[in-house]
Amino acid sequence: MKQDTFMLGGQEFRSRFILGSGKYNVELIQAAVEQAGAQIITLAVRRANSSSEGNIMDFIPEGITLLPNTSGARNAQEAVRIARLSRELGCGNFVKIEIMRDSKYLLPDNQETVKATELLVKEGFVVLPYMYPDLNTARDLVNAGAAAVMPLAAPIGSNKGLATREFIKILINEIDLPIIVDAGIGRPSQACEVMEMGAAAVMANTAIATAGDIPKMASAFGKAIEAGREAYLSGLGRVQESGGEASSPLTGFLRD
Repeated sequence: MKQDTFMLGGQEFRSRFILGSGKYNVELIQAAVEQAGAQIITLAVRRANSSSEGNIMDFIPEGITLLPNTSGARNAQEAVRIARLSRELGCGNFVKIEIMRDSKYLLPDNQETVKATELLVKEGFVVLPYMYPDLNTARDLVNAGAAAVMPLAAPIGSNKGLATREFIKILINEIDLPIIVDAGIGRPSQACEVMEMGAAAVMANTAIATAGDIPKMASAFGKAIEAGREAYLSGLGRVQESGGEASSPLTGFLRD
């Protein structure tokens, strides 16, 4: 039986769980890799560039694909500069574009994200743009050469769940790239739901990092993502919009 994998930048990945970069500690990273099977871990370039004792690069296991992000960038120019720095630091060609001018809600700037994607793809980067789920923007990102599209489910770090569910559905139905749902997922059940919808992967951080038992929550997320993917591949049963329908034939059931 062929293994269910997906491709990013010419690389094949088995795990559909990606660890985000908002909150970090050694226990969280270990749990993400060992309990949830993460093969991709994002990190803010400012952390990779840190010479302090807590440099996160020291704690990421070998064999993990690094996904540096441009956290802190306020426009395309700043994002491009951060991406170039990440490559110079040895983080490879993968980059997650995060551009936010809004410091209150931390919503991504879709226009500047498209600009940065165009520029970085031309420089050979594998670009995964974080964006507010808008179909026209997603189409622009496809045309710009993005490797995937990463719509937010809810504001970063909020654990509010699938606030943009219907817009994510549109992207999954209309965009011929992996859709990786990022930001705001607060529960394993929500991760399962987006996988049932047909998302390629889920990125989470805060929901696991703030749990009472981090390894157990990481395990729950890993299982939920696998279950949602399996349900999607199996073909979910139809929804009966009006009335009910017997699951077993009742013809002649009460006849003498």
